[in-house]
Amino acid sequence: MRKTILFLFLFVLFLGFTEQEKPIKTIHVFVALCDNANQGIVPVPSKLGNGQDPKSNLYWGALYGVKTHFKNSKNWTLVKTLKSDDPKVLERLLFKHKNSNTYILADAYDGKHIKQTTIDFIEATAGRNQVFIPHNSSELKFGGKSGLLAYVGHDGLMEFNVEGNFTPINETKRSAIVLACVSKSYFKPYFEKSKVNPLVWTTGLMAPEAYTLKSAIDGWILNETDTQIRERAAQAYHKYQKCGIRGARNLLVTGY
Repeated sequence: MRKTILFLFLFVLFLGFTEQEKPIKTIHVFVALCDNANQGIVPVPSKLGNGQDPKSNLYWGALYGVKTHFKNSKNWTLVKTLKSDDPKVLERLLFKHKNSNTYILADAYDGKHIKQTTIDFIEATAGRNQVFIPHNSSELKFGGKSGLLAYVGHDGLMEFNVEGNFTPINETKRSAIVLACVSKSYFKPYFEKSKVNPLVWTTGLMAPEAYTLKSAIDGWILNETDTQIRERAAQAYHKYQKCGIRGARNLLVTGY
């Protein structure tokens, strides 16, 4: 009887929360714009591979780019476009999930600055590069203050090594998604330093398009297990790429 009363009390208390009072969850997405001229990639059509033009870029403004895919989603609202103090960030967007108090800050980095994009992302997985965005009566916390961080784009670590402040500043649990080719092999040494949880990363070549990211985020918002979230990502990748679910599961993995 006591347990029943306690459950009802907590349920009523939860219903009494306003949207602003519900716990805020934040996600920071780092997108290195596709760049034929400055990245070691197989060239794509010039309209999609101009790393200085977010509007039509493969990883941002194209149909399955981060901006377009989330903007077209029935689950997300584009709150506003923000000005970044960093000239390497060509466009910064704030999205809000329609059914939870979850926000995404998405940064489109100039493709020629892919190395700095990678450093900024890895430092954020260590709790650094904190970003604070005023919104309504709240202050949204991104960068190293985010619960989830994601990198989308070419795996530049195939061509270069990076140095930065990768030692974690605290013991706060953070998770990361890396949608880039063979990201587990190349990002693992850095993630072992930053102590981040690799929620979803890859074992082979892949198309880092936003449907995979969105599906993984859907599970993260629902507090699903890492395995369940990885399965969502694999299912989405198979749906759009028609690669076979076994292949998608072998490609998109979780944990070390």
